[in-house]
This record gives sequence, structure tokens and C-alpha cells, in this order.
Amino acid sequence: MADPTYMIRAIPSIASDNVYCTLLAQSAVHGAMAGYTGFTVGQVNGRHAYIPFNRIIEIQNRIVITDRMWARLLSSTNQPSFLSAKDVIEAIKEEEPPTQLLDDTCTDNKLNHKEIMC
Repeated sequence: MADPTYMIRAIPSIASDNVYCTLLAQSAVHGAMAGYTGFTVGQVNGRHAYIPFNRIIEIQNRIVITDRMWARLLSSTNQPSFLSAKDVIEAIKEEEPPTQLLDDTCTDNKLNHKEIMC
């Protein structure tokens, strides 16, 4: 089996992809020719903007690989999922915080274990 980092994970481009990539490339060239460094280009509120690298990396997003949105992304781009059933089960266990009802413990003396008061 091939290493997944060497696989091409994309679907054929369409005309709107070509237009969007051309706009991004032109924006990047204009920024570079204007003397800007340490930036990338992208759309912010529907307008093309120069985005400094430090703004991009200041917050790290986490991807939940067992989420439906991730599955939709893989499906729409024809990417294979390299997760085994064991990987999915472990990821789900890590995502679920222990809850009062599952742990069968209660810190409030007024509540019974099997009784929920509103």
C-alpha cells in the first residue's frame, strides 16, 4: 500500500475553481510586487485580502475525524479514509467527557442516582 502522504487527493477542477485560483494567484503576485512578505491571500467577508501568517497560526483548529463533516469532505473529494474501526472507537472515547449519569456518581446530595429533578 502506498503512503497516503504521496497520494493525490482531489477531484477534477471545474471552471469556477479555475477562476478562483486565478484570482488568488493574481492577489498573491500583487501583494508580493507591492513589497509585502509573510502573508497569504484569501477571502474575508467576500473580499480578497492579504492575511499575515501570524494571524493564521495564532489559533490551532482541531479536526474531529469521526465527525460527519469530515466524512463528507472525504467523500466529496474522493479521498480514502485510512481509519480502521479500532481508530474510530478510540477517537470517540477520547472525545466523550465523563458525565455524571454515566459515572453513576452524584455530588449533589439532594439528587438520587436514578432520579432527575427539574
